[in-house]
Parts: sequence; structure tokens; C-alpha cells
Amino acid sequence: MAMNTSVAFASCGAVHPGRIRTLKPSASSPSIPTAGPVVYWMFRDQRCRDNWALIHTVDIANRTKSPVSVVFNLFHRFLGAHSRQLGFMIHGLRQLQSSLHSLGIPFFLVRGDVVENLPRFVRECKATAVVTDFTPLREVRKWKEAICECLLDVPFYEVDAHNVVPVWVASPKLEYSARTLRLKINKLLPEYLVEFPQSFSPTEEWKADLPVKIDWDHLIHDVVRDGGDEVPMVDWCVPGENAAMEMLMGSKSGFLTKRIKGYLNDRNNPTKPNGLSCLSPYLHFGQISAQRCALEARIFKKSSSQSVDAFLEELIVRRELADNFCYYQPQYDSIHGAWDWAHTTLMNHASDKREHIYMKVELENAKTYDPLWNASQLEMVHSGKMHGFMRMYWAKKILEWTIGPEEALSIAIYLNDKYEIDGRDPCGYVGCMWSICGVHDQGWRERPVFGKIRYMNYAGCKRKFDVDGYIAYVRKLVGETKKRKIESLLSNPTSKVPKND
Repeated sequence: MAMNTSVAFASCGAVHPGRIRTLKPSASSPSIPTAGPVVYWMFRDQRCRDNWALIHTVDIANRTKSPVSVVFNLFHRFLGAHSRQLGFMIHGLRQLQSSLHSLGIPFFLVRGDVVENLPRFVRECKATAVVTDFTPLREVRKWKEAICECLLDVPFYEVDAHNVVPVWVASPKLEYSARTLRLKINKLLPEYLVEFPQSFSPTEEWKADLPVKIDWDHLIHDVVRDGGDEVPMVDWCVPGENAAMEMLMGSKSGFLTKRIKGYLNDRNNPTKPNGLSCLSPYLHFGQISAQRCALEARIFKKSSSQSVDAFLEELIVRRELADNFCYYQPQYDSIHGAWDWAHTTLMNHASDKREHIYMKVELENAKTYDPLWNASQLEMVHSGKMHGFMRMYWAKKILEWTIGPEEALSIAIYLNDKYEIDGRDPCGYVGCMWSICGVHDQGWRERPVFGKIRYMNYAGCKRKFDVDGYIAYVRKLVGETKKRKIESLLSNPTSKVPKND
């Protein structure tokens, strides 16, 4: 019944009905009354352009002659976020507010418990419907369940604005590997990989109370201070929708316009950081749509066919495989979420003797005997990112150097979420689970510690790329970062020197 309600609203609108789910239908009527605004609770997809959740919100509002508002709930360090992640997000929200204002859509920022804040906001503005975007993370799903109980007679819709093919449409179950999901997604791409509507401005003016003016400078200072200066913001990745499009399509160093040709050969070479798209922070915070990236990439298919195919595989199949895992496997960050064969082999080898054992603090401060691993950890600490190939080696060595798989996975996720700009993301959880627990992989020749989990070592890396060149690149990166920190300290003597230096 709930899904029928969703389809009824979407069928004559701008958004594919398969992209929309009804979390809570209206108890009094199968249609939305024409009084009060339609509210979009924005969470994962923090953008104005190419946002199916916002488009659906405006579409409902225009068909019911209702105004529109966007509300964003700022949590206190969601899942342990630090200044690096919080600062990046808030700078993006600042730009978002301006973009929404140009469309006549007010942006409300609230702080604290969303289960209390959102229903209160809905009651106070007398909203007649609520729309939100989709995330597979269990904390947010629990909040949505609790919010449903508080909304009384207000319908609540969820739109997958993050994936090209909605996660519940792509597959109704936990997929074993990219191979099993790829065929399903590719069959659905002609239906879902379509251009966005050209215009979706609300037709009704917002006449209720306007949002309290946000002092963004104070907010950024306040949140960054609360997030601590241990993990400061980085300057290589400028936040916001405009910067995201520049990274994708810019005339100077845009990925598709300038760097896509080398992607096929360079993406697995850590000595060539420009071989990567560098879009993951923007995709994580929803400052750019994966669907927009895919649509633009197809334009370059003739000139860079293999590189575009490789990019679309990562952008669509691999990203959506991560969402599939986190959506259908509640224990997506635990060894109990591993396949049975992997859990068994890890437990069988949990007590194997390790040649080296490191504590979390030693790993965090890159104090191991392995200069390659140390370089990868330092790259992440100082730049907020680690090359994708090195993430695999990095996580697998943590399994090799800790007292058991539970501790290894816990430390890998802790470090990833603390230092990566795109931490606390399904791709990050699945990356750690792949490396340590064999998720979406197969069993390999059995060996100590790893059991049947895929093994990687220093010698294998040396065969694939210039290890010494990568270490030298990271040393230079760290030196430049420290120099900027010292210059910042001299210009602002009240600042503290960040740790891990």
C-alpha cells in the first residue's frame, strides 16, 4: 500500500517511481493535501543540482501548490567526524544555501538530535509531506524509523539520489560480488541513466518564517574547534558543488577534460596521483551526482573508450556494490559480516604467530618497519586521502600486524574514518572488509595469518610500481604540509600544532 502511494505521486512527476519509496504513508488520505510546505530533509546528497530528492520535493509541491523548504540537521561529530570532514561539509553547505536561495527555496540549519528536531520542524511549519535522500548506514536508518513514529499523519518519502540505479531496484538481496551485480545494473542503466529535468523551481513562494540568519564564519570556527585540530582541513580539495564540477570538467585540470585518457593505465599506480578522478570527497558528501559524472563521461567514450569504461565500472558498479553490502548486511563493519568461508579461515588463523605486532598508536603514527606502509599512512594523515591501490596494501598489513582480525578491522576503520575526507562511507567500510575479510572476493591459497584471504606484500608492490618514487612523493607531500602548518601557526599564534607531526 505504501509503495502504491509513492508510485501514484511519482508516475506523473519528474522522478522515476522506482527511485522513490514511501517510508510512512498518510493515514488520512492517499493524496497530499494542499496546505503547508513540502520539506526536504537533506542528509547524504548535499547539492542543489542534479538531485533527485530535491526534484521530487519540488515536483510534489508544484503539483499540490505548496511551497518548499530544505532542512539540514547538523550532528555533533557524526560517527566521529573531525575538522577535516566537518569543515569540508560546512563550506559546501554555505554554497548550497546560496544556490537554494536563487531558486526561492529557504535553507534551515538545525543542530542536535534529528529524531527530535525534524518532527518539531515539521509540526511548526505545518508541513504536509517530508522527503529525504537515501543512505544504507544503519544509524540513519534507525533515525528514519523513529521519525516515522513521530510524524503522525505526515507522509514520509525516501529517494535514492545517490546511486544511478536505486539500491533496492538494482537487487533485492545481498550480492556476492561485482560480477553478480554488474549484469543487473547494466540491464537497468538505459532506464535510470537519463538526463535530469532542466527546470524544477517551486511555483509557490515560501511565506512562513524565514530561516534564522546563519553566521557561517562563526559556525565553521565553532564546528572545526569542536572537531579538534588533530585532523585539520586540507587545501588540495576545495569544497562545494562548483569545485566538484571543476574537478570533473574544468578546463585546466578537470578529470574528464584533461586526465581521463590516462585513467586506465595510471589509476593503479600510486606514483601518479593525477591518474585518479579525485572525485570521492565530492561524491561522499553528495556535492556532485554520480549520475552527472556518468552522463558527462559517456561524452568522452569515443576518444577514451577503455578509460571511460573503467571509470564507469568504479563509479557505478563498485560504488553501488558497496551500498548493496551495507544495505543488506547490517554488520557491514564487523567480521561477522564476512562470508562464512572467510570468517572460518580468519578464526582458524587468528592465533597464528605474527612476525610483527603493532599497537594502534604505532600504526596511527606510521611507526612500522615498512617504509611503504608508513608512506601510505602519512599520505592519508596529511592529505586526507590514500591512493586506492595503497588502501588495499595498507589494510592487509594491518591484518598481518595485529593480534587478530577483529582488532585489525577495528583499527583500519578507525584510521580510515578519522583521516580520510571520504571516511564513514559505504565504500570505505567495504574497502576494509574486502582487504581484511575477503568480502566480494574469493578464497586464495592458504597461508599463515591470512588463511584464504588474498595476500599482498612489499615485493608484489615493487613489481607493480616505483615504490621508492611513491615514498619520495609522500615525503615531499608531508614536508609541504608541515611547512604550511608552521606558516599558519606563525600567523595565528593561538593555534596548536597538530599531532602526528
